[in-house]
Amino acid sequence: MPRIDRREFCLALGALSSVAMLPSVLRANTSPMTQDQPPADAPGIDQASAGQKVAVVDRGNMQWWRGARFGMFIHFGLYALPARGEWVQWREQIPVHEYAKLAGQFNPVRAHVEQWADIAKEAGMKYTVLTARHHDGFALFDDPGNPFTSVSTAARQDIVAVYAAAVRKAGLRVGLYYSPLDWRFPGFFFPNLQLENAEQMRAQYHRQIKQLMSDYGEIDALWFDGGESDWLSFSHDMSDPSFPKLKPGEHYHGKFSWQGAEVNRIIRDLQPQVVVNNRAADVPPDYQVREWAVGDFDNTTPWETAFPLAGYWGYSGDKDPMSLKDAIHLLANVVGRDGNLLLNVGPRADGTIQPSHVQRLKEIGTWLGKYGESIYETRGGPFMPGKYGVSTHRDQRIYVHVLEGKMETVTLPAIQANVIGAASLTGEPVRVSQDPAALNLHIQRSRSNTMDTIIALDLDRPASSIQPVATT
Repeated sequence: MPRIDRREFCLALGALSSVAMLPSVLRANTSPMTQDQPPADAPGIDQASAGQKVAVVDRGNMQWWRGARFGMFIHFGLYALPARGEWVQWREQIPVHEYAKLAGQFNPVRAHVEQWADIAKEAGMKYTVLTARHHDGFALFDDPGNPFTSVSTAARQDIVAVYAAAVRKAGLRVGLYYSPLDWRFPGFFFPNLQLENAEQMRAQYHRQIKQLMSDYGEIDALWFDGGESDWLSFSHDMSDPSFPKLKPGEHYHGKFSWQGAEVNRIIRDLQPQVVVNNRAADVPPDYQVREWAVGDFDNTTPWETAFPLAGYWGYSGDKDPMSLKDAIHLLANVVGRDGNLLLNVGPRADGTIQPSHVQRLKEIGTWLGKYGESIYETRGGPFMPGKYGVSTHRDQRIYVHVLEGKMETVTLPAIQANVIGAASLTGEPVRVSQDPAALNLHIQRSRSNTMDTIIALDLDRPASSIQPVATT
């Protein structure tokens, strides 16, 4: 986690946060994916939560998730009103009572919320994840123990309920984002000094997780953020007046605990099928999270990366989305590394998604309608990512995604299987030559397709039997 400016940290008692963006240094081996790196002044850039790298637990319920490959992240909350990103309260140090006044203006249109599911479906997404409660503490669901919700303020509606019903109706999987931390509680920033207050925040966490797991039907994915033991002030030595950063390998060992084992019991008792990420202390995860990072090939640990379609995560004014080519390259690069892509939209305060973003999502969906067989229900490899692009596979077929637009001959390592057929899904003439030293794809490039040339190779045995092989 990046070092926090000490002065900014000490001023932070009244401030707040979201799924933050990681520095480009963590985006190893992403070529030829061309998505821009996050802006240096992105909200939360200094407090980014990378997710703890811990072993996942194989509960046998990951099949749908791994097969889905593509989902929609939805950052929605009070921060859509000022339209300066989801970290606006934190970055601008807006006092808690001033920020809370936004709840009196927040009144999204129910029909717009319901439309998110249809937009996700048209985009070819298989699941969605909504920010049920972000770091600012405002809940999009009912909580009798907390008046700072969309049910108890101007909106007078349970947005999570509307969202979940619409997603199920669209035939998609329902996911919820939840932040255990809450910027309204000084105990989060000073858990030892304000221990009683921190414990009140923990009580809210446990209560709200129980509500979310009880009141909204079957939940398919739970996406925690900011609930790790080492995060923000927790990553500092609170016994030292200068609040120095903990040394590598050291962890928070103060008086406060999230009591994650109890949270895990609640989750697993009420929603045994739900898949959970790795950002909640002492809650055994089902998958790892990367953020604004593609990273390395990993087919041993289920993982997902989150990227915004444009700008910040929460609505920050109308901004152009990434190009269709960038979006397709991003998706292919992630799936080719054996991960899932959670592509984020930030609806406006009324619940509408910017029309240009909807259009781009539909274009992605059109592409997937043609070539989705090379993405859905596939695994990454066996050819590792390289200059040519990436590969995916399922059954007895390998899909080679040639993302380098001018490459006419792709030389791949030899594999312990015979290629018995080859065709370009995207229409380019292709000839395959195979010998003990290499597998060569000779492609007659098309000027009409500069995005992703997909070559399907049919084998005489299951592609999963081939160990991943390095490429150049």
